[in-house]
Amino acid sequence: MPSAKILMITGDYTEDYETMVPFQTLLACGHTVHAVCPGKKAGDTVATAIHDFEGDQTYSEKRGHNFALNATFAEIRPEDYDALVIPGGRAPEYLRLDPNVIKAVRHFFDADKPVAAICHGAQLLAAAGVIEGRKCSAYPACRPEVELAGAKFAEIAINDAVTDGKLVTAPAWPAHPAWLQQFMAVLNA
Repeated sequence: MPSAKILMITGDYTEDYETMVPFQTLLACGHTVHAVCPGKKAGDTVATAIHDFEGDQTYSEKRGHNFALNATFAEIRPEDYDALVIPGGRAPEYLRLDPNVIKAVRHFFDADKPVAAICHGAQLLAAAGVIEGRKCSAYPACRPEVELAGAKFAEIAINDAVTDGKLVTAPAWPAHPAWLQQFMAVLNA
């Protein structure tokens, strides 16, 4: 598989596993991954949250690790990247309000580059207006946003993922094996 330069847009209270696991996995596979957050620079950290499925009506949330950013959002140029990764958690909820984040997300779709989004990452895709007519998975509570954005919500198992063209989505971190495998297949195509 040829090495890709991948942008990861994240933020405070990003889901811990959905940030750390793809970041480390993609690095281990030989890719370059730049993790950025608006308003922060390389060396700063974002707080993470651990979302767990413990039998309640929704996930529980606990404080996770501090995740170190390795690039500065204000200095990145989306056109310099081959692909985009959007972790879930609570970060997409406020990142979607940043016009520069929306512009960056749109670039990857306009340029037909691979994009992987998981869980609440679909909130960012919906806000960017890039999923109309596509099949898209997300955490089930994000289904209304996916459908209001004109996408077909993919009702799949929590440990599964779906690929629509160069977009790979999944409901939550239990899907990492399927989600990352499908994303790497799209990267390699």
